[in-house]
Amino acid sequence: MSTIRSSTPSDWPAIWAILEPVFRAGETYAYSPDISEAEAHNAWVEMPQVTYVAEDEAGTMLGTYFLRPNQPGLGSHVCNCGYVVASAAQRKGVATLMGQHSQQEAQRFGFRAIQYNFVISTNTVAVRLWQKLGMEIVGTLPGAFKHPKLGYVDVFVMYKSFVS
Repeated sequence: MSTIRSSTPSDWPAIWAILEPVFRAGETYAYSPDISEAEAHNAWVEMPQVTYVAEDEAGTMLGTYFLRPNQPGLGSHVCNCGYVVASAAQRKGVATLMGQHSQQEAQRFGFRAIQYNFVISTNTVAVRLWQKLGMEIVGTLPGAFKHPKLGYVDVFVMYKSFVS
């Protein structure tokens, strides 16, 4: 069984070990494939409101996600998140667990909705998961992502309200 907790400074090397290959591949995040470790730390740990890690019973890190306001000021009631699962832990329910946890935490923090601004359309596993967790594609940005293998591909904006 996986557990999710807030990250601590000592978690950074394990977080970076999960993030680096994903960022370098350039297929699911808009970060530059040559992002420095310091830039990644700023984006994943310093800028977000909170960063979480998922671990197994032995304390092995399985994934990480951040939660932050999507926009400042008058848009700060909508949150945004980013998620990465360790390659060895993929297809084992870690992303689902983190997605569910993030929605619970977002509501606990008082966010009224969750929005993903830049979901790469070719990342079909993520798109299906977010839809399974109640998010809807509310917009398509044609050719907005320069995929390293497929060229320019569409990006989805996905959204879920927590209020009825």
